[in-house]
Amino acid sequence: MRELLYIEIPTADIETVCRWLQEDFEPELGEKIITPVGFRLRLKATTRRFARGSSSSRRAQAPEATISETHKNLTYELSVFVWSALQTTYLKVFCWADRPIPDERKILQRLSNELRSRFPHHYPEPPIVNLQQQSIFTALAPHYPLTVKYFQKMPNGERDLQRVYWWEQRWREGVRNPQRPRQVVFSSSPHLPTPLPPHPPTTYDLIYIGGALGVIHAAVMAQLGYRVLLIERLPFGRMNREWNISRSELQSLIDLGLLTPVECENIIAREYKDGFNKFFDANNPIKLKAPILHTPTVLNVALDAEKLLRLCGEKLQAAGGEIWDETEFTRVDVEPKKVVVQAKHIPSQADRHAWGRLLVDAMGTASPIAWQLNGGRAFDSVCPTVGAVIAGGLAPEVWDTQYGDVLNSHGDISRGRQLIWELFPGAGEEIAIYLFHYHQVNPDNPGSLLEMYEDFFSILPEYRRCDLDRLVWKKPTFGYIPGHFSVGGGDRRIAFDRLIALGDAASLQSPLVFTGFGSLVRNLGRLTALLDTALRHDLLQAKYLNQVSAYQSNVAVTWLFSKGMMVPTNTFLPPERINSMLNCFFGILAEEPPTVADNFIKDRVDWLTFNRLALKAAAKNPALLLWIWQLAGAKDLLRWLGSYFNFCLHALLSAVLGSWFGRCLRWIQPWLEPRYPALWFWLLAQNYALTNGMGRPQPDISYQPSAISSLSH
Repeated sequence: MRELLYIEIPTADIETVCRWLQEDFEPELGEKIITPVGFRLRLKATTRRFARGSSSSRRAQAPEATISETHKNLTYELSVFVWSALQTTYLKVFCWADRPIPDERKILQRLSNELRSRFPHHYPEPPIVNLQQQSIFTALAPHYPLTVKYFQKMPNGERDLQRVYWWEQRWREGVRNPQRPRQVVFSSSPHLPTPLPPHPPTTYDLIYIGGALGVIHAAVMAQLGYRVLLIERLPFGRMNREWNISRSELQSLIDLGLLTPVECENIIAREYKDGFNKFFDANNPIKLKAPILHTPTVLNVALDAEKLLRLCGEKLQAAGGEIWDETEFTRVDVEPKKVVVQAKHIPSQADRHAWGRLLVDAMGTASPIAWQLNGGRAFDSVCPTVGAVIAGGLAPEVWDTQYGDVLNSHGDISRGRQLIWELFPGAGEEIAIYLFHYHQVNPDNPGSLLEMYEDFFSILPEYRRCDLDRLVWKKPTFGYIPGHFSVGGGDRRIAFDRLIALGDAASLQSPLVFTGFGSLVRNLGRLTALLDTALRHDLLQAKYLNQVSAYQSNVAVTWLFSKGMMVPTNTFLPPERINSMLNCFFGILAEEPPTVADNFIKDRVDWLTFNRLALKAAAKNPALLLWIWQLAGAKDLLRWLGSYFNFCLHALLSAVLGSWFGRCLRWIQPWLEPRYPALWFWLLAQNYALTNGMGRPQPDISYQPSAISSLSH
């Protein structure tokens, strides 16, 4: 028996697919026999069999006397059947023969073409909702019934679902109008839409927009003595994501003085023993099946994100900073010596204004500033991510809360997406579960949170044996996590004059782990030192601020890896393709010492290890190069070569300069910085690019918080 065909049909309506196969599809050859889940196709073929004598007798006798010819009618059968999983339909064709049969390819091609024509990809649009006339539950129930049902079981579920809807609409608007993004940044505007009050008594050094990642960095800068204002759209301290990290990475918050060791322990909700990485391989060839990759020190510390935000907020205010929550940013006017920020207090609808030296955009993917900064290429990819925190109801035999699921797939490509799960234990019996996929930004298919949520509630029982109605739903977790395919550190604009992007808005994080929180924490010392230097010397033009970046050349070169996990819009791939690629690479990591996987996932992979792993993957699966070519295309492959050459150059410079460059900078700092601050700033940025930017964090070059100059006052 041979498997001839395996394809995915992007619809959850298996009954319609089965009926079409049985009633409408005409194979034009053979006898069609209906079965409960498809049909059998009986084919007859005529073969000739020749019986000859031995070689010696053939030489002695005439051909016509030595050949006996018989005709035999053989019957072959093709079995065509469908099944449903992951909210989609799959089809396989098997043949009861051990060799190709006549017209086999013709039949399969006809079947595939007609299925693709009858059941194309479909990317639904969310309905237009008017919350003045109906609730979000009433508006969305006909379209996303399971999503509405289980959001109704969550505290603050109505408000959270409104937030999901708002975020998806904001994301779609940015994707579909990249060349004409909503303008919110204005330079020296001669007039403003509303009259401004007289110059306020306080001019801030830093104004942060966005209170998740923003408050962490804002608190650090406030403790250095800067006057800081934080503006947050939601009630402060509310989070729609949980955060996981490792202890070694969390140490940077202690090293910078933001948290004490005791405070750090208090925000840890759970530290689990081991994390699993496993991808579905039932349809992979033997050589591309992989064992579980264990990563016990990757994302194994679950943080109480809201407790961390509140703690940072308290430290910010204790250092003299202010927080305006439930306040929505509307625009900023950039003047030669300051920025003027306009916002609206949502409960009262009152206009609010703030003056500052520098604006920090920490609004994430919803940021209109990020779209305006980079126009048609704000983000190259995104992970639409949905999930929930459950407070109980998952049976102990289903999951041991001493362990986490770092990356897991339990099926093949589903409706143009390779769905991947994450599961992280939290405090007590709490468990955070996420579902996401790597997605190429496309105006015809921006990526939908609402569609993902409907899938989440539909297939969660397939992933983890559970009864959804018995789960205790604590809160939803969701968001768009962006990625940018950088060739070099300068091709992603993260700054205007007196304005800089941070975190997801800057989109410079790992293409694999894909979260701005980890990138921010790993680079917090670097970002703080550079921004402090820029503020002290008033180096707040775009050419300087673009160097205050979390860009890492060793991370940028891995974007081709995430590209290989995206199904291009309106494209059909073999359903097992992405799992095959993931199993190939993670199988290699499983064979390596644990530190290799640990360094790779934590953005610390070095040049030698990267090249060795890439060559090992190509040798294990030579088709991998062709698969990546098919997914990425010639243009992106050429772009990636630019990333790779940049990585090689930085690796060479890092090896040559080594640690002596940093020691030299410390030695010349007292003389150089006061006389040539711009040169000092550039050298400092280059040093970080060759150390932290290569995944080799170094002790920060010392700078004195007490030395903040009068320029900031």
